[in-house]
Amino acid sequence: MKKEKIILTGDRPTGKLHIGHYVGSLRRRVELQNSGLYDRIFVFEADGQALTDNIDNPAKVRSNVIEVALDYLAVGLDPTKTTLFIQSQIPELCELTFYFMDLVSVARLQRNPTVKTEIGMRGFGESIPVGFFTYPVSQAADIAAFRATHVPAGEDQEPMIEQCREIVRRFNHIYGETLTEPEIMLPDNSACLRLPGTDGKAKMSKSLGNCIYLADTADEVERKVKSMYTDPGHLRVSDPGKIEGNCVFTYLDAFCCPDHFGRYLPDYASLDELKVHYMRGGLGDMKVKKFLGAVMQEMLEPIRKRRAEWESDIPSVVEILRKGCEEAREVAADTMDDVRRAMKINYFDDTSLMDERAAGKED
Repeated sequence: MKKEKIILTGDRPTGKLHIGHYVGSLRRRVELQNSGLYDRIFVFEADGQALTDNIDNPAKVRSNVIEVALDYLAVGLDPTKTTLFIQSQIPELCELTFYFMDLVSVARLQRNPTVKTEIGMRGFGESIPVGFFTYPVSQAADIAAFRATHVPAGEDQEPMIEQCREIVRRFNHIYGETLTEPEIMLPDNSACLRLPGTDGKAKMSKSLGNCIYLADTADEVERKVKSMYTDPGHLRVSDPGKIEGNCVFTYLDAFCCPDHFGRYLPDYASLDELKVHYMRGGLGDMKVKKFLGAVMQEMLEPIRKRRAEWESDIPSVVEILRKGCEEAREVAADTMDDVRRAMKINYFDDTSLMDERAAGKED
């Protein structure tokens, strides 16, 4: 029997999604959805995981569930091809997380580099919420519950996917082949592994104000591109410029296509030619930023338009999520039936324990 190819991926609904999400995951999700190569695709909002470091501000998570759904639909995720659902509405995920917690040690979680980095970024100190600390276990349950074979994610998530594989292997070793080990799918374009903030910082962050959101207006995008970090040593147009660490060129690597030059910058045949001119001097930052702005607007305009259309019909968005949750829960419930059967805790479906005890009493 042919093994199904299943994708699972998602986002924490803590804010509107930005272009870092788009190049890092959203754009590829749409491509995978439309490729016809996968039997099922699940994309979910990890609101339960978002609460692990927002438990005192649940309104932040709740208010962004619809915003993230709008972003999903705006970029082209199609609910007839992709199941969109909300994590907290699938109670089977909590049950599987509970069992998985017995398959991993505290020491192993402490060695997870992604967890260590995230804990440092949030400044928890010694007050790390248990839910946040066990994030990799919850994520493993999400993946395993839907028998995902492929998980599109950035390179920073590799330790998380490896931990999932370890947990699944240990479960299967103890209880027999029941669950599926997933593979990570990294972005093809190296510029998309982690898009920096517009200020040159390593990561886009709402608190730093260095994001370009998918929902930004054309004026907001223009303003943010104009203020983007370039080469601080490129003071005059005649000065040679540096490409490395220059956000404008990093963004062009991620978004620019050859045909953009014919439309917006016909003096150059390719991005490589533009880079060479900038590095030898004689090319001003504003000219390059104007080109990037045109590229960004072309990419974002249809997304803005679709988002506005969906935003005018929020009840339909809610209905898509409701139906997606129903579909997702049905799949997760089937997996949990297999898990309970493998663990022999399906007491009322498998009556052998009661029958054996009754037979023993009669003897």
